[in-house]
Amino acid sequence: MTQITMPETVRALAEADFSAVAQRFAAAGFAVNLPAPGILQIGSGTQRVKPMSLLLSVGVHGDETGPIEMLAHLLAALAESPQQLALDLMVVVGNPAAIAQGRRFIDADLNRLFLAERGELASVAEAARADAIMQASAAFFAGADANAQKWHLDLHTAIRRSHYPTFAIVPEPIADADRQALTHFLGHAAIEAMVISPKSAGTYTAWTARQFGTVSATLELGQVGTLGNNDLSLFIQPKAALDALLRADVQVLSEPVAGSLPHGFRVAQEIVKLSDDFRMAFDRSTQNFTALQQGAVIASDGATVYRVQHAEEFVVFPNPDVRIGFRAGLMVVRES
Repeated sequence: MTQITMPETVRALAEADFSAVAQRFAAAGFAVNLPAPGILQIGSGTQRVKPMSLLLSVGVHGDETGPIEMLAHLLAALAESPQQLALDLMVVVGNPAAIAQGRRFIDADLNRLFLAERGELASVAEAARADAIMQASAAFFAGADANAQKWHLDLHTAIRRSHYPTFAIVPEPIADADRQALTHFLGHAAIEAMVISPKSAGTYTAWTARQFGTVSATLELGQVGTLGNNDLSLFIQPKAALDALLRADVQVLSEPVAGSLPHGFRVAQEIVKLSDDFRMAFDRSTQNFTALQQGAVIASDGATVYRVQHAEEFVVFPNPDVRIGFRAGLMVVRES
């Protein structure tokens, strides 16, 4: 087997090693904290007015490696000129154990465990990791300036191909002005679709939005890939938008990109796996945002049959392999 050679900065972030980055920012006079493995907090203390407290997370699913590589290069470049960082920053590598094994998770999906009650999953490995992340996130946002915006961007890649290769899942509620700023940012990041979701399903971004009033979004930036072998040319625009955000370039929040605002969708219904009899009505080649017409069967689960309720709905995240009781897909309707 050919061994993949990857830059040291990528290897370090994948292994949740922030030592080099932390040292550079500390030497530049920033307040640096490593509250738990794979979690870095950088604050500028009282040196400047901070417009935003920004949480960036990657690797919540261990097989979604493209954002890890992108963020590693972004942080390495910023660490070369640390005084360009114009906000308080927290970076989370979600599931280092799963990343090391190239697996989505070890015992259970981490992005379903940002909940107070976890039932039979209370003792899985990812539950303890979720607790550590939640504790560090709470401390980070508690220390935010009173007038600072609070943002959380969780960077992922999708399992399936998609009619919109890049898209965002945005939890409700977000104030109109904040949603407009987020929409502008998504346009700069070349995000093609934005789905408003009223329910959390235990996701990290839904938890931060609910607990701290953050402007939160799960960003799907293409498809899963092997660490060290991702095509980083596909991440040029998201990386540039994030770099501008870190350096407080307000243009990415205040000025739309002509013709590049994401299409708007809203969740119409959640498809929940109720038993081992659950069956999707389409195969694994079905892409995200495939359109289905009213009355069409989405899935069956014993006596329960899920059907399209609106004139047209689009399927997102169809996954029949989830645990019983978990969401097996979303059906969304177009708003813009």
